[in-house]
Amino acid sequence: MESTRTRETRPRNQAITIHDTVIAPGERRTIDLPMAALYTHSPVTMPVHVIHGKFAGPRLVITAAVHGDELNGMEIVRRLLALPSLARLRGTLIAAPIVNVLGVVHKSRYLPDRRDLNRSFPGSEQGSLASRLAHLVCTHVIAHATHGIDLHTAAIHRDNFPQIRADLDDPETLALARAFGAPVLLNAGTPHGSLRGAAVERGVKFLVYEAGEALRFDEMAIRGGVAGILNVMRALGMLKPGKARPAPHPAVAKQSTWVRASTSGILRTRMPLGEHVHKNGLLGIIGSPFGEDEHELRSPFDGIVIGRTTIPLVHEGEAVFHIASLEGDKGAERVESLKSTFADDELLPDEPVIV
Repeated sequence: MESTRTRETRPRNQAITIHDTVIAPGERRTIDLPMAALYTHSPVTMPVHVIHGKFAGPRLVITAAVHGDELNGMEIVRRLLALPSLARLRGTLIAAPIVNVLGVVHKSRYLPDRRDLNRSFPGSEQGSLASRLAHLVCTHVIAHATHGIDLHTAAIHRDNFPQIRADLDDPETLALARAFGAPVLLNAGTPHGSLRGAAVERGVKFLVYEAGEALRFDEMAIRGGVAGILNVMRALGMLKPGKARPAPHPAVAKQSTWVRASTSGILRTRMPLGEHVHKNGLLGIIGSPFGEDEHELRSPFDGIVIGRTTIPLVHEGEAVFHIASLEGDKGAERVESLKSTFADDELLPDEPVIV
């Protein structure tokens, strides 16, 4: 049993202030960050929930719906915040489940000015609508973070296999990416203007979790996201260690590429998400409605299908299959072993399965 003396020697947390709201140690608060109003002069706010532990520790930021049609992250955050274990949190959890509020309202990836918010960071107070929202997020959310996880899905009419994208050349980031437990880790460059890039520039250790489709809930992707965040929080010492289990050994991909349609036509896919494919392995066949002039799409290297289109109608040059490069059969074995254990966590809420 932990002694009173041990508890008392832990450093206590200090109050933090987010947009004029003071959150005391041991307090939970929901803060509405003011955004640009609607044409009708109706106010619009971005909700941010803060759980500020009694004891000092890492400050983890979770963001979702930076693209307004990517909805899995909203449900991941909802389930995460419902966990009783967060009452014993060490450090601070800051969750922004709907960053692109206007995009979510319109079921659109973009903001009303047609800009991509995830190419607008760090933003500015005097810039475009996207730039101003990016500045708001950086100033009042990312500024408080030591670590962060941004939750995404594929773009519209695409699907992503669960994966972590991060700077895996950084040892601490790599350790957190491994702890998350996703089947695939992708050593991905930081896109210009991305939230991840802005956070990393501020010294924040940052992961991007990609899984599922736009405008859809995916139960495996959601459960995996909640379990992964819990794994990261345990690795950071924000929560007590969970039940002993074998350490995850995800497949690490140092590069990936999109295989594009060589011609326009109707696609018949041959490889599902998460499937290992050998170099020159058949991915799909594109043909005319009459079965004429069929063209095969083949993998450029040994790897795993981490993304693909979900509609069979394709135009020449369209990105169809996203392949992450893996070395030999060992990578495939690791992916197969993780498929059955990913999202398995005793702390996950007893939620009805979304079908």
